[in-house]
Amino acid sequence: MWEYEHSIETSATPEAIWRLWADVENWGVWNAEIKKIEISGPFSAGTQITMTPPGDDPVLLRIAEAVEDELFVDEARFDDLLLRTIHRIDRIDQDRIRVVYRMEITGTGADEVGPQIGPGITADWPDTMASLAELALG
Repeated sequence: MWEYEHSIETSATPEAIWRLWADVENWGVWNAEIKKIEISGPFSAGTQITMTPPGDDPVLLRIAEAVEDELFVDEARFDDLLLRTIHRIDRIDQDRIRVVYRMEITGTGADEVGPQIGPGITADWPDTMASLAELALG
């Protein structure tokens, strides 16, 4: 397995972060690595998202779990690999939260392939999460 985690702290509310996450069609506003994005239904477990990064082919994601104001998990399959991204909100105190993104790459060859593809996928997370938090503050 290959794994990576990044977190930021903000005074944005969990509800504000969740609203931005659930508004999939507008992810490109705070995530520069999205050229086009579509969702096939409600922002809930089982729904498919088609995300197209600039200069790349579309990536099919499936929402594996969604708990309002707390977390959502998306999964992408590439042959025998599973790329699972956990997006989580942890309350620090009354006025602060921690937003955590965690990627886990598992499956056949994950130990070899993960270090090759994982850093490229997660490289923009610090900027993306900073933009998300800034927008959530309004």
